[in-house]
Amino acid sequence: MAKRKLKRANQEGSAFQLKNGSWRAQITLDGKRLSFSALSQGECRDWIRKMLNKVDAGLTYEVMQITLAEYLHDWLANAKTTIRFTTFEQYQQITRDYIKPLLGNVKVFELRPEHVQHLYATHLQNGASARTVRMVHCVVHRSLNQAVQMGLIDRNPASFVKPPRLKRKEMKFYDEGQVQALLITAEAAQDRYLALWKVAVTTGMRMGELLGLKWVDLDWSKGYLQVRRQLKVTRGGGFHFAEPKSKAGLRAIVLGLDTLSLLKVHQDQLHQERVQLGDRWKEQDLIFPSSVGTPTRPGKILVRFKRLIKLAGLPEIRFHDLRHTAASLMLNNGIPLIVVSRRLGHAQPSITLNVYGHMIPMMQEQAAELMDKITAPISIQFPS
Repeated sequence: MAKRKLKRANQEGSAFQLKNGSWRAQITLDGKRLSFSALSQGECRDWIRKMLNKVDAGLTYEVMQITLAEYLHDWLANAKTTIRFTTFEQYQQITRDYIKPLLGNVKVFELRPEHVQHLYATHLQNGASARTVRMVHCVVHRSLNQAVQMGLIDRNPASFVKPPRLKRKEMKFYDEGQVQALLITAEAAQDRYLALWKVAVTTGMRMGELLGLKWVDLDWSKGYLQVRRQLKVTRGGGFHFAEPKSKAGLRAIVLGLDTLSLLKVHQDQLHQERVQLGDRWKEQDLIFPSSVGTPTRPGKILVRFKRLIKLAGLPEIRFHDLRHTAASLMLNNGIPLIVVSRRLGHAQPSITLNVYGHMIPMMQEQAAELMDKITAPISIQFPS
């Protein structure tokens, strides 16, 4: 088949049909020829029009040659100033280990939804979890949104690809008897972290929030803890303190008298440790410090917790499941949803309802009886 050629005015661009029936469009930019292939002449016309509009808006040949690896390097450098350090580290690791190896050499200008789809599918086939691939999607989508705003691309190819759905893990938690067994066992074993287990299960605080607590956060007279920070572990094993993950995480949690008494005993024990160690103690005012006063490594807490539940003969759960346990105990004992939500640090009660709604007793019988009492003055007489 002979080539059919279509030229635009002033040689701005041209399109021609190939022997296999497909079409190819070409324009010249900064002395370099750019090509685009499509199945129809109309697609080529659209490409030429869009490209020439971009050229008029300042598009250069150099910009079109930027690879995704190069673009992500600059994007991360800029994002570092606007996101949490731990989030930056996570984005950096996802970019290095999951995105660049497969798409790093692809030009940003040429990225298509099928590239992104192939990226996700490949990692899933190689054993990556759905959560990891969703994080990959987060980085790709967020970074390319900025590329759209900058005019590098017309649309975000990641917007047309759905990440894998998460499979919700079965929620585990202890009942009242199991919680009591846990704490009784810890007390009998003179567990150094008895107060931590107690605060965790009565407040539902996250581990990072617990390990970030300082004595200055505890108001003894009013009986509440002020959650102001959380302990974060950085790559390489370092530590730093950061604000809770949301504004709602900055909260005051009222403590019971038993919990306050236990914290007082715990404080006295820490004072004895401090005296015994002398200059070796590194005071940081932490409520739950390591044996030398420094922040406690989360891994150590996980090991101690696993050892404790084995000693107590309890079913194995994660430390984070103590948060679920606290929510379950509160909701099943009539604590209002909004109170539970605030103690857990959720931004909205609807979040608490979505996560723990299935734990709330239906109480249909009680509701029926209550409504009957409300309407009691209405007398119904049935014919004999």
